[in-house]
Amino acid sequence: MARVLPTVREVLALDPVRHGGPRLVAGEGGLDRFVRWVHAAEVPDIAALLNGGELVLTTGIGLPTDDAGLRAFIGELAGVGVSGLMVELGRRYPTSVPRVMIAAAERHGLPLIELRQGTPFVRITEAVHALIVDAQLTELRATEEIHQRFTDLSVDGAEPAEVVHQAARLAGSPVVLENLSRQVLAYDAAGVRGELLLGGWEQQSRRIQPAGRTGYDADAGWLVTTVGARGQDWGRLLLRWADADLAPPTATPPTRLTILLERAASTLALGRLIQRDAEGLERQIHRNLLTALLDHTRPVDEVALRARALGVTLDRRHLVGVVVRCRTDESSTQVAQARLRDLADAVGQALRETELSGLASAVDDQAVGALLALQDPAAEERSLAAFAAALHRIRRDAAGSGPGGAARDAVIVAAGSGVSSLREARRSLVEARQVADAARRGRHDLPIFRLPHVGLAGLLHLLRDEPRLQTFVERELGPLLAYDAEHPRERLLDTLRAYLEQGRNKSAAAGAAHLSRPAFYERLARIARILGADLDAVDDTLSLHVALLALDAVRDN
Repeated sequence: MARVLPTVREVLALDPVRHGGPRLVAGEGGLDRFVRWVHAAEVPDIAALLNGGELVLTTGIGLPTDDAGLRAFIGELAGVGVSGLMVELGRRYPTSVPRVMIAAAERHGLPLIELRQGTPFVRITEAVHALIVDAQLTELRATEEIHQRFTDLSVDGAEPAEVVHQAARLAGSPVVLENLSRQVLAYDAAGVRGELLLGGWEQQSRRIQPAGRTGYDADAGWLVTTVGARGQDWGRLLLRWADADLAPPTATPPTRLTILLERAASTLALGRLIQRDAEGLERQIHRNLLTALLDHTRPVDEVALRARALGVTLDRRHLVGVVVRCRTDESSTQVAQARLRDLADAVGQALRETELSGLASAVDDQAVGALLALQDPAAEERSLAAFAAALHRIRRDAAGSGPGGAARDAVIVAAGSGVSSLREARRSLVEARQVADAARRGRHDLPIFRLPHVGLAGLLHLLRDEPRLQTFVERELGPLLAYDAEHPRERLLDTLRAYLEQGRNKSAAAGAAHLSRPAFYERLARIARILGADLDAVDDTLSLHVALLALDAVRDN
């Protein structure tokens, strides 16, 4: 897509400028600066009237006569970020501009061009402004293409990776999608080496702090917008402005890029809201009902009524949430979907074989959920054991006949606490999902997992993608992580970890950190100042310890 503004180099190639016999005498490194406007002036204090990005034209008749005044004139132009200075020879300077101007322009990197032939400035102004207007029309057409492209992606239900790829292609710049913990979810390097773009990404990202939901960090050269919908933000979309190094210090990315980034973010947010798997009608209804219970999107009475129409009685039953998932995730989307369908079929078959009634469906991209409806609460353990045994046998039989064997397709069966009403079913389902995800971190291999098998680390691992947990980590540890990003040799986070893992025993923690006690105590004091926390207080240290465990969980991929 075209750039909005021409460069000084492109202006020098225009016919009205070439007819003036241009000669670059200083600032060659600035020839790729953008020209936002052309301004003719014959007064020495013109810099106060400029905003940056202007190409200044002058005959020099009003410029200072002393060297100090000329240096100040050039310095003021460079200070406001003008793109270049053209001086027509003949009226003030017969054969060349003063050497002091050349030296000052070279020192500031400001392109200084002599026009050796008389040229009406109005012709230069008209030519450059026509170039700008033409580029702006191209920009408008490009903006229309952006809206159409992302509308099509929304309608097609494009995956996040495809949305990011299209954004990078339209911008001609690298684009990165990250979560709230600064972990990369998808990226397109747009021709840049991936390791160069993403090396030390978390530290790099923490330094990028624009203002507002959409903003530009000029120091870092990244345009950023927040991704989320319905008041729930879950990530950031970042675009590296390819022309950041060439633009004046006060320049910002063209409006087109802001529109592009925000449309891409909207597409990502919308896709996350409407994502659904292609399933059979009955399974889709099961999924809709389970989702309604999990998300409170329908009254429980309506869920009970619709379930009864499917032959599943949920009212006046003892309900138990069950979640089944494979021990390992599948990186290939196509294979993961096929495996999830197989797992859902196996769960349905196990329910039929054990003559258990309930709803069963995929509840996310990796797990199948079931809500068992038992007539007798005393039959809970027996029914769960029978269901788990049947499911494991079905999975073993299926895996044994395919490549990879049973180990690859081993499943975790997790159950929540039994509840006596449909209004409490969500608690049982959520608990089962927590147990299933947390069980993947443990070494136990049980027929069925329950809540007592899950510790705090496992629970935090399960919640690692939850924006509220990531927000908690940022609130508790964000200042310290930002400090470490700026001072990587100090590694204060490791100091805090040693202190907490040694039960706040400072002497033992200093030894574990291989530091002298005075040095360790000084670091603790610095950590306390950075975090605004009392490291001798139980409540503060408990909160920090949980945040540290949560940080480990969100970093654990």
